[in-house]
Amino acid sequence: MRAQLARVDAVLVQALIAAALSFAHLHDVASAAGQDGWKAWAYPISVDLLLVAAWRRLRTGNTKAAAWCWFVIALAASLGANVATAGLLDLSNVPAWLRILVAGWPAVAFLGGTLLAHSAPTAETDEVGADLIEDQEHEPEATLDPPPAPPAIEALPERPPVPVPAALVDHARKVAAEHHTRTGTPIDTPTLRARLGVPALMAEAIAARL
Repeated sequence: MRAQLARVDAVLVQALIAAALSFAHLHDVASAAGQDGWKAWAYPISVDLLLVAAWRRLRTGNTKAAAWCWFVIALAASLGANVATAGLLDLSNVPAWLRILVAGWPAVAFLGGTLLAHSAPTAETDEVGADLIEDQEHEPEATLDPPPAPPAIEALPERPPVPVPAALVDHARKVAAEHHTRTGTPIDTPTLRARLGVPALMAEAIAARL
């Protein structure tokens, strides 16, 4: 147990030293390229964050090609700064191409971080989604309740009978008899209504009494 802790502590200390040196080298290159103040310190943070995001996507995601691409880009930026500060580059007279690379790095880092953050879901998420679909397929189908019966249509109330004077009924019988004698057929309601000059309801009531 103690040997394992000692190995972990040694690896951690070594990683911290390497990260601090790389951080300082990136800061020195950015400062030499004209990025002063807080901007020079933001460059190593940007490179390290892109490295971590790409490495995390390599371990947990399913878009390996994109993750490897951005991991190599961030690693090249870190290694380039380490090599540049090893005496191979005069930091007091930085070439124009390096100034261009340093000035364009924020846009590259933003693009890489955005693509890594919004790429396809991780394999773990896919497994969870597959489990949910499988559970839904095995669930018994819910019993559907029968739809409620439509409300019964109430019968319309019957119309009250239309009062018809007896004299009008007698006159209608005469008109009907005359029509039957002349045509040989019983009189219909529309004809009776026309001959008597009464409303439709009253004509129907009279025809019912003939």
